[in-house]
Amino acid sequence: MARSALDEMSESGAFVRTASTFRNLITRDPNSPFPAESGRYHLYISYACPWASRCLAYLKIKGLDKAISFTSVKPKWERTKDTDEHMGWVFPASDTEETGAGSDPLNGAKSIRELYELASTDYSGKYTVPVLWDKKLKTIVNNESSEIIRMFNTEFNDIAENPSLDLYPPHLQALINEINGWIYNGINNGVYKCGFAKQQEPYDEAVKSLYESLDKCEEILSKQRFLCGNTLTEADIRLFVTLIRFDEVYAVHFKCNKKLLREYPNLFDYTKDIFQVPGMSCTVNMEHIKKHYYGSHPSINPYGIIPLGPDIDFSAPHDRERFST
Repeated sequence: MARSALDEMSESGAFVRTASTFRNLITRDPNSPFPAESGRYHLYISYACPWASRCLAYLKIKGLDKAISFTSVKPKWERTKDTDEHMGWVFPASDTEETGAGSDPLNGAKSIRELYELASTDYSGKYTVPVLWDKKLKTIVNNESSEIIRMFNTEFNDIAENPSLDLYPPHLQALINEINGWIYNGINNGVYKCGFAKQQEPYDEAVKSLYESLDKCEEILSKQRFLCGNTLTEADIRLFVTLIRFDEVYAVHFKCNKKLLREYPNLFDYTKDIFQVPGMSCTVNMEHIKKHYYGSHPSINPYGIIPLGPDIDFSAPHDRERFST
């Protein structure tokens, strides 16, 4: 059983991501096992992880800060137990050890692995973030980011500060689902398929799909402000978390260097546009992002050297307002 993404390999040397395990849903129904209640749930994230970052993005832009607390782990994987060799997400010993990371305020856990073992004594899967934790039942509600963001979008609207923002509106759901499908395969997961490939052929296939998908996005964004028209949706948040890491990490670390984000005029300005949405910029911690990738994959970067650049200013002006909203 894979314990981290580095273990998820097929016999052909291709990276194959396994599914998340905890799939309970929070609903507005007060009689459900996991009702939407202010103060009941806690989100464990890593600023480095794109899947966790999209959950934090929703928490911020929906205005759920006061209803759902969150904690970030340290960026670099460390030993999670003295009794085996597993490397994974750990909490700092104190809130001052690593800027942006905090100790576990609920369970005193030393690692994300401990949370999984608290929730299930016989758990044998990956110890991933995000983790949406129920303080009342002391268990993991869900660890699948695509489901967590849907819950944050609708189920907490009675207590959200920005309830009118709907990133998955009914009239766009079919289009969002279709776009999510090819962007996940080609781009979100595609960069990992490039970076974790252990044979040339699966890398070649993954990088071809990646750039075909990026080119498709560039074409779409030459005609409209966002992926589904001139309205920000779930599809944009899901793409953004990969794009914001592209030139800083994936181009170097994952060998996605055929073309940089900065060489795509529409995609680059689109990334700046989303970064400048109120609440989004604070979900991007580039120091954590770079420390994690360059420091946690010794099979790719054995000496853990962190490249200096390119240090992109995503708060710089963009031209996306040329499309009407």
